[in-house]
Amino acid sequence: MQLPRYALVAYDAAELTDDEPAYDEVWALCADADDLFANPRPRARDRYELLGCAVEGALRTALDQARSEGSAPLGTLVLEALDKNGHRVGEWYLEDVRLLGDRLCARDLSLRDLTVEASEPPDAQQADYPGRPALSPGYLLLGAEDQPWGRCKDLARVADDSSTSEEPPIRLTGCSPRGALREALDRGEEDLGHARLLRLDAFGWTLTSAVEGEITAWIPSARGRGLVDLTLEPWSDQPPFAARDVWDHWWDGRPARTNLWAPCSAEGRDVWLTTALENRHRRTPHRRTPYRPPGPTYHLDGRHITDEKGFYCAIGEAVNGPGGYFGGNWGALTDCLRGGFGATRPFTLIWHDAEVARTCLGVTPRTDYRPATFEEFLSHLEARGVRVVID
Repeated sequence: MQLPRYALVAYDAAELTDDEPAYDEVWALCADADDLFANPRPRARDRYELLGCAVEGALRTALDQARSEGSAPLGTLVLEALDKNGHRVGEWYLEDVRLLGDRLCARDLSLRDLTVEASEPPDAQQADYPGRPALSPGYLLLGAEDQPWGRCKDLARVADDSSTSEEPPIRLTGCSPRGALREALDRGEEDLGHARLLRLDAFGWTLTSAVEGEITAWIPSARGRGLVDLTLEPWSDQPPFAARDVWDHWWDGRPARTNLWAPCSAEGRDVWLTTALENRHRRTPHRRTPYRPPGPTYHLDGRHITDEKGFYCAIGEAVNGPGGYFGGNWGALTDCLRGGFGATRPFTLIWHDAEVARTCLGVTPRTDYRPATFEEFLSHLEARGVRVVID
């Protein structure tokens, strides 16, 4: 009999605690999940017209570049709405902005109309379109750090009519319903509820939450008597295809060998770090990461540190062994260095094959976020009581 790979739980089920192998409100154990994985859709990009602009600073420099090269990157663009008295009353912004060109403003030949292509920030807590108060003179244009870039009188979005294909629903196969779901099926209810799908390991422990959504249909399963196949319409982001291989590495529990993350793509390394974080207390035979006194030496295998996520995967295993966690981003690394994650400052870190990271880290050009460089990682560690020895 196949071990279940997934558990379906009530959406508002109690959180997993250190002493419980699963959630309290399990609705079904499922053999597998079809169409679960989906690569992230590219962020929608629209064109915008900044009308009646007086440009300055980096925006003027970008305009000169766009005129000579056809376009120019701008990064983040902030529009500060002004009231009739010229006071700032609201903020709206765009990300990954690229300036495409300009032309004379028909209403004022001393100003320019600019065309930009940009994305609205994901999950942004802002209106769909910037509000412009009555009698407003327009907007202040600012960079990400409030650098003055000029002004514009108005903004117009050029609609993008391109259609996006929808992902198929997730089919949970070979499910053994129980609890509230079993009762709903027995009563023939159409509303089967909102649920969270958890990825399990071979021992029935939860590795991570995979997706959330609504159960919309069921049929008897070909996998066995009393089993059903469920249809789950996701409303949260689905895990990327890279997660499949990562979770398979964790199927038998915490990995026993280092560098299993190394062949992963950047997305896969990100999934690895999330899985390591959520399972950092799971150790054999002791589940909690033990306290270690200050002063030890750890060895950082640098052969596969080709990107920022690779550094965090490698230092997690250097400090806490295979599948270990010691930060998944700059802020989390800082928190780990304060203690409670397996290493206590001061300690020594011997960085083997450091030339790989020196060559690869922080060198990819970006218009927005730039990953830390090798030298910045060194400075960050040494400023917080870590003696780094380059090998």
